[in-house]
Amino acid sequence: MFTVDKYIGSIKANLEKQSGLLVRNLKNITAYNFSSDIDLLDFSAFIEPTRFELSIMMFSMDKEGNEVFDEGNDTSVFAGSEEILPEVEYHQLNESQLNDFFEFYEQNEETLVPQEQEVFTDWFRQCWEEAGGTSLNLPSFFVFHDDYKSYDLKSHKWIDDEEKWS
Repeated sequence: MFTVDKYIGSIKANLEKQSGLLVRNLKNITAYNFSSDIDLLDFSAFIEPTRFELSIMMFSMDKEGNEVFDEGNDTSVFAGSEEILPEVEYHQLNESQLNDFFEFYEQNEETLVPQEQEVFTDWFRQCWEEAGGTSLNLPSFFVFHDDYKSYDLKSHKWIDDEEKWS
């Protein structure tokens, strides 16, 4: 009933429906006048696997790994966090399919998790490039919340999280 290819294809199709929204929101980011206290941008993906939902937040960070907030009165400068993508469904199932799906997922988790991450990352990178994100002068990363690695959106490489703080 469920196959890895069909599941990954479903994720791709559902994400594609959200591309316009993500590109628009990323285009807004490229126009920001970022605070000089910001050393890098972290685009964090939050995944709710039991509801098949994805959301993305942008965090402006310093080199010590702390979020930079706007503490001044200059409204022309941005610092802080911002929702880039509200919770969207990346896969849909009928209620009657849930038990079978979760059994399938558990049996194939070692294969599925890396493929899911690749699909989410490739989709974000494509939208980032379409929105002109590469024109930003700040190092920018796509990360999965609470993971140990980050995808460098400029070099198109995965790095250990500690590398981006050095």
